[in-house]
Formats: sequence, structure tokens, C-alpha cells
Amino acid sequence: MRHRYGYLDPELIRQLLSEMGLRRLFNHLLLQAGGDVEEAMQWMRALQERGLIASDVDLDEFFARLMAENIIGTDANGNVVMAAGGERQIRRDALDEIFGGLDKSAAGYHSVAKPGQGSERLTETRQYQFGDDPMSLDAGRTLQNAMKHNDPADAIRIHEDDLEVFETEHNSSCATVVMIDISHSMILYGEDRITPAKKVALALTELILTKYPKDSIDVLLFGDDAVEVPISEIPYVKVGPFHTNTKAGLELAQRILRRRKHNNKQIFMITDGKPSALTEGGQLYTNSFGLDMKIVNRTLEEADRCRRAGIPITTFMLATDPMLVNFVEQLSQINRGRAFYSSPDRLGEYILADYIRNRRKFVH
Repeated sequence: MRHRYGYLDPELIRQLLSEMGLRRLFNHLLLQAGGDVEEAMQWMRALQERGLIASDVDLDEFFARLMAENIIGTDANGNVVMAAGGERQIRRDALDEIFGGLDKSAAGYHSVAKPGQGSERLTETRQYQFGDDPMSLDAGRTLQNAMKHNDPADAIRIHEDDLEVFETEHNSSCATVVMIDISHSMILYGEDRITPAKKVALALTELILTKYPKDSIDVLLFGDDAVEVPISEIPYVKVGPFHTNTKAGLELAQRILRRRKHNNKQIFMITDGKPSALTEGGQLYTNSFGLDMKIVNRTLEEADRCRRAGIPITTFMLATDPMLVNFVEQLSQINRGRAFYSSPDRLGEYILADYIRNRRKFVH
């Protein structure tokens, strides 16, 4: 059995409508409904009945427009489902919502520990160095340099020190694994963390697919165990009656990354923090009370293996409980990674803990 979070916060609905409009609200409800289009449509009608959506809004016309734009469609059985255009739109909206306001230094992080060959020509130039591509020579700047020490009446003689080349931007290929926590704590105590988690995952995948087309992106879910899923399945992810086997997630992420031949590799982990399960000898060991040091230590060992393999972990922490934050800080320090701390209702506003540069700052 899998659990679905069904409470609709009126204040959140008002905020979504005022800031985003009907389309973003529909996408939010679609994620909250686990990708069930018909349920999201029913919720919108219910919101209109409660007065949260204005009575003069024609929802039938709105849904018809979504159908015409290939955002939603019908399957072989006549059920209304998300279409290919809807999957793309929901990723774009998530990207705008999550990363639209972040500083360039925060949102644009792309690991370049092993830079590739530069190929994008920039406007800046520098002095030629042995081994530079002759095709990168800036003829105009080179001639200007040569003319400074040549008599105008004589033939221009170019010395090696006169040569200038265009700078090129280093292109790095990177393999990324996005880990999504689907443990029961993601909907515990009436707090919906799985919908924000899916938004972050969708935003990350859209960012990589559009800005870094040479990169690879893989997605896995971790609860009692870890399983790889296609990117297209993210909107349909639901929380199960699971514990949090973070170690299994990190192990699977490393196996996936070993298949990839990219120069750089990284893990994005979206979680509410605390590991509560461990697989030993084929058996699941669990402890949901506090921080079990046996589970914690094995998980931290896995984070250290990632560090030794050159795989940084960036954690998106969707909770602010001190105990959970403490664990994520330990994991990030050991891995020399990064952590973004945010509450589920304030996505896009993060505390960035950067353990590479040893600094902490607020980003929005």
C-alpha cells in the first residue's frame, strides 16, 4: 500500500493563485495527486466551490485549453492523463519556481573538478601559451601588439610575445543521480514534504536537461530499499509505508554512476534527513526512534566512499528539525559536499551550507 497526502492548505492555494495563476496551481495539485490528472481536476472544482477559485473562472475552458496544448490527453480507456507536453511543462514550472530567484553562484553549480577541452570561444583574450590552438589566435590584437614595437615604415615583424588567443570556456561533462526520499516521514504529522521534493527533483532534472545537454541524469527512489526510475515517473512518485534507507540509496547511486563515462559525477539527494533503515545480510534492520548510531555510521561511511570516489553529494533538506539538520551536516562535512536547508512551504529560499568553501549563506 502506498500513501497519498490529500490535505489542501487554503493559504498555500491562495498564494499559488496570486503568484502563479491557474496553470501553476494545476501543476501543484497534479504533483500532490501523484500524477492523477482527473483527481487534480476534481480538486480544482472543489476549490472553486469553496470560493478559493473565482466563480467567473471557466474551468471547463481551462481544461479544454490544456487538452488542445497537449498538456493533458486521454488514454486507450478514455481516462484523462498527462501528455508529453504536460511532463515538459511541469518540469519548466518547477525550475522557475525553485531556482528562478537563486543567486548564480548557488543555482549554477556544475562540478568541474576535471574540466574538458574548451570549445566555446569567449570575447576575452590572453597571451599565447605553448600548445594553444593556432585557430584561436586573435589576429587584430596580435597585429596591434606587433605594431607597438615596429617602425611604421618597416614590415611588421610578429614576435611570440605579441600573440594573443581567444579564451575558451571549459566544457565539462557530468553524470548526475537525483535521489528522492519516499519514506513515510515525508508525509508524517500532517506535513506534505513529498510534493516539494518532487518539485525540487523536477527542477534539477530540467536544469540539467536544458542547460547541460551533454550531461547524463538518472533518478532513484529510496525507502526501505532503493530503486531506479525514469525521469518521466517523477510526477507520479508516491510515499510508501517505508523507512529511510539512505545507505542503500547512496550505494545504488554509485553503481549507476560507475556505468557513466563522464569526467565528473555528482549526487543530488532530496530528503527530510534522518536515516532509519539498513540492509544487512539481505535483512532490513530498522529503528525509527531518534538517531540509531549503527545506521548513522554505516550511512556516513557510504558518504565517505562517495568522497573518495570524487562524487560530491548536494543535499536538499526539506525539514528544519535540529536532529535531522545535525545528521545532514555530518554527512556533508564528511563528503565535502553541499546542503540546502529549506522548509517545504518556502521552496526557493534556502540556507546554503557549502562545505567545499566552508561558508554558510542565505540564498533566494
